[in-house]
Amino acid sequence: MQSFIRRHTVGVAGVVSALALAVVVAAVRGVIPASLLPTYEPLVSVIPTLNALISATAIATIALGWRAARNREFDRHRALMATSTLLFAGFLALYLYRLVVHGTTEFGGPEAVYQFLYLPVLIVHMALAMVCVPLVVYALVLAGTHTVAELPGTPHSRVGRVAASLWLVSFFLGIVVYLLLYVVY
Repeated sequence: MQSFIRRHTVGVAGVVSALALAVVVAAVRGVIPASLLPTYEPLVSVIPTLNALISATAIATIALGWRAARNREFDRHRALMATSTLLFAGFLALYLYRLVVHGTTEFGGPEAVYQFLYLPVLIVHMALAMVCVPLVVYALVLAGTHTVAELPGTPHSRVGRVAASLWLVSFFLGIVVYLLLYVVY
């Protein structure tokens, strides 16, 4: 199986990314019925804050993972990036759960802030998150199918740098969205 994935890295990353994005789009568009999931209100109410904390933690693990790679501490890099990926998966699971059982949260601030700050930040955050998925999946598939010695012969480091950069900005903007929705307004 690993040899198949190794030979078809781009295709496997593409299929996994398409499936992940399809689930997100289905949740956003309301295709997934709320009746499929149990609603536990104490959890639903803390998910935004929990996800902001997860995002802040992911920013730290991505930055530390990037630094570890630059210092050629590849075992540490792998562990930190795996942690970042698990944090993102947890974030996404919580976000999608809340979205399905609760729906979106309306912006409560002034219309000018909504139009000229909140909406642009939200749009860039969402666009970067969607672009990051295939890049991160591709970097992970490369890392999972190649040894550390083989990785320099792949696009892993180049794709990883782009993915990490965009991922950092997306997580940061997600925290800004949280602050605007739940703290400031």
